[in-house]
Amino acid sequence: MPSRPKFLAAISLLPKHAVRVAAALYLAVAVGGAPAEASGPASVADLAERLTDAVVNISTTQKMDAGDSVQVPDLPPNSPFREFFEEFFNRQLPQERERQASSLGSGFVIDPSGLVVTNNHVISGAEKIQVTFNDGRNLDAEVVGRDAKTDLALLRVKSSQPLKAVELGDSDKVRVGDWVMAIGNPFGLGGTVTLGIVSARNRDINAGPYDDFIQTDAAINRGNSGGPLFDMDGKVIGINSAIISPSGGSIGIGFAIPSSTAKAVIEQLRDHGEVKRGWLGVRIQNVTDEIAESLGLPSSQGALVAEVTPKGPAEAAGIEAGDVILEFDGKQVTAMRNLPRIVANTPINKRVKIKLMRNGEEKIVEATVGDLTNGEQQATTDEPEAEDEAPSATSETVASLGLKLSVLTDELRSQYQIKESVEGVVVTEVTPGGPAAEKRLQPGDVIVEVGRVEVSTPEDVSKRIADIVKSGRKSVLLLVVNAQGEPRFLGVRLNTDGEKAD
Repeated sequence: MPSRPKFLAAISLLPKHAVRVAAALYLAVAVGGAPAEASGPASVADLAERLTDAVVNISTTQKMDAGDSVQVPDLPPNSPFREFFEEFFNRQLPQERERQASSLGSGFVIDPSGLVVTNNHVISGAEKIQVTFNDGRNLDAEVVGRDAKTDLALLRVKSSQPLKAVELGDSDKVRVGDWVMAIGNPFGLGGTVTLGIVSARNRDINAGPYDDFIQTDAAINRGNSGGPLFDMDGKVIGINSAIISPSGGSIGIGFAIPSSTAKAVIEQLRDHGEVKRGWLGVRIQNVTDEIAESLGLPSSQGALVAEVTPKGPAEAAGIEAGDVILEFDGKQVTAMRNLPRIVANTPINKRVKIKLMRNGEEKIVEATVGDLTNGEQQATTDEPEAEDEAPSATSETVASLGLKLSVLTDELRSQYQIKESVEGVVVTEVTPGGPAAEKRLQPGDVIVEVGRVEVSTPEDVSKRIADIVKSGRKSVLLLVVNAQGEPRFLGVRLNTDGEKAD
């Protein structure tokens, strides 16, 4: 770059408009090269050449039912074409012949001995799996293990020579705007390289219980599934898995499983052929702004415990419905959907500390993490004992909630088909446009708790609401159970302008 005096002397000979342009370029370079900061990589040719041999095409075949085969047309017995068709179909499509359906996907080698990663949905239902390498070699593959919850699968091929492998990177360090490169087998076109950026992180697309996708605008199409998403160091930071596309082709919205999620799953599949996950034994829901306000929380973070599984780790630790879990084993629970992933990745039988909020106060409890497989199989048939005495049958309208409530009598239980195990105050009417209607309460729902206090009569509800209004709170936390006995917490805004009516 020329010195300032020489630069000024040089531009003094230029026309005025050219002087302005030259001065602007000089300033841009002098302040640190701003144009270069926004530019992309000059080329990824060397990177692509180094990595392509580790990316493979995956083809699968599966048998189809005989009923799916093409049938001989039903022609009249005297048709001149009947003999022709019978001869053709008997020769080309005998009934005993097995028809096969094929599918294509991508994958990548993570171990020179022959371990290949792909998506579970790529090989689902396959009876034969074949892996094709960049040099044209075709090798049969066997399934080491698969995990439907994260849509990952690990395959093994036997090669006479070591294979080119790639390394899993750290997706937690990836930032929105970082350049990424995808290599895969879109539409059967193997060895296809596309370039883009990380568009977003932590995407939940309702694909599974542990959604935490990386979103990218690098072109991903059908056949890219299971292929790697590389950073500019050539490390795999994602496994391409899904796209949003009305047309079936890329529109710049693709999703990849982060390597931070895949790494632990792949290790377990390699070592055990299956995935073992931690289990706490709670059913949780989001902490809305109304729920946070009703509980006196400073923000709507954490996971609200809606139900505790009997005889599970949470019950043994003393966790209760209505608790808000803020931290698990030293990891913050910033949102409800974070907790299942954190718990699942925690070793079974590990003793962990859990920070939670209960009745406006923080508490620390300790729990021993259970096995999710056992937890899913655990029967929860325990039912609460029936009360010796049923409360008197009364009804009342609570205007601040926009509800008409009644004691849960046998007649109402029969009318709304409410399970025998459900106890509380039944909703008989919902005021249109009222606070409860906004939260979609409906006749037949049963209120079990108001502000973390159990209720059994409409009068209990009214008294509890009055206490909450006096405390200055503008919303109340309700524990509501539907007719099938499924609980949920609702943060309901109170209409303090209403009058109680009998």
